[in-house]
Order: sequence, then C-alpha cells, then structure tokens
Amino acid sequence: MLGFLQRFFSKDKAFYQSIKNLLGFYPNNIVFYQKAFRHKSVATKDHDSNERLEYLGDAVFGAIIAHYLYQRFPYKDEGFLTQMRSKLVNRSHLNSLSRKMGLDNMIQYYNESASGYKSLHGDAFEALIGAIYLDKGFNFTQNFIINHIIKLHIDIDHFVNTEFDYKSKLLNWAQKEKKQLRFDTKEEVLKNNDRKFTVTLFINEKEISTGIDFSKKKAEQQAAQKAFSQFVQ
Repeated sequence: MLGFLQRFFSKDKAFYQSIKNLLGFYPNNIVFYQKAFRHKSVATKDHDSNERLEYLGDAVFGAIIAHYLYQRFPYKDEGFLTQMRSKLVNRSHLNSLSRKMGLDNMIQYYNESASGYKSLHGDAFEALIGAIYLDKGFNFTQNFIINHIIKLHIDIDHFVNTEFDYKSKLLNWAQKEKKQLRFDTKEEVLKNNDRKFTVTLFINEKEISTGIDFSKKKAEQQAAQKAFSQFVQ
C-alpha cells in the first residue's frame, strides 16, 4: 500500500510513470533512478551525479553479460568469450543501447558543458543498471538484462559474425588523439617447439596491457582489446 501511495500521490508521480513506461516496472526507491539520469554537469554535489551508479552498473552489467555468454556458448574458449563481452560492453555499443531504449530522453544534463561527452548515454545506461541492482537486487537485474535488453535490443548472432579489429581501431584512435603506441613482443619456444607470444602494449611509453597467445597476431589483438575498453569510447 505504501508503494502505491508513493507512486500515485507524491510529487514524483510523473517520474514513477515514466520509469514504468520505459522499463516495464515501478521502482521501489525512486531516488536511485533520479540519480541515474543526473549527469555531473547538473549535479549540485559530486555524490549527486550518476558517476557512482555508473561504476556499480558497469561491474554488474559486465558480470551478467559474462555469465550469459558462458551459458550461451558452452563450447567456446576464453578468447572468444572475452572478445564477445568486449563487443557488448564497449562504450560505443552502450551509447547505442541507451538510445534504443529511449534513455536519451531521460538524461538531465547541461547542454553546453555535456555536449562534448561522448560517453554521456552509455554512462547513463550503466548508472541505470546500478540503480536497478540497488533497488531490486541481482536476480531481478539479471532477468531484466536478459529479457528486456539482450532479447529485445541485441542481435547476438550479429556480434558473433562481426570481426572486430581492436589493433586497427586503437591505432586510428591513437593517431587521432596524437598518442604513441608501441607493441613489445617476446617469443618463448616451448618444449614441444610451439611458440608462445607475449605482447605488451605501451601508450606514450606507459605499460597498459598484455596479451598472450600461440599466435602473435592474436596476442596483439588481446592487448589492443584490453586497452580499447579503457580508452576508446
């Protein structure tokens, strides 16, 4: 009864209904969702923005995607699963997901200062996942992501069949941002005469990531993929 009264007789009645229309359920604690859509450009204090929820949502979404892929592809190796997860959680895809779901209409931000934030929409998406997790718990969030995000908005087969050249993408980013990339390769000959390659990626001479594989090309892609998720939006 209390939840009913909160939804229909509070000053936030319209926002409750907007969340229901957007996500298919009513919130228990509306404050989480209000904060999820509040960009730092309009927050009066740092902790009033969606940045902390974004941090939480990033971890929750990544874990649920990893578990989903593990079950969906029981015979695929770790390299495939890692690459698929990176495709699904990279900032460009999250920005696209946010718009598909209509979150762009909910985000509060100051146009002048936030217009340059390429990750604005993806950040709000992650913050929303964090809000749902805090409000409804892990199992509810997992079911929501699988049934209302993956099944409705993500074509998994498309991502399986789409090759993603992380090294080329990262090189393009580095050229645009005037960053210096260097791949340092070490080759190890094993007892059976197989060769294992360890590739360390440096950006502006700072060590960023490492890839290890029996193929030099795949080791480079691993290292580039890890760096891509950190630096390329």
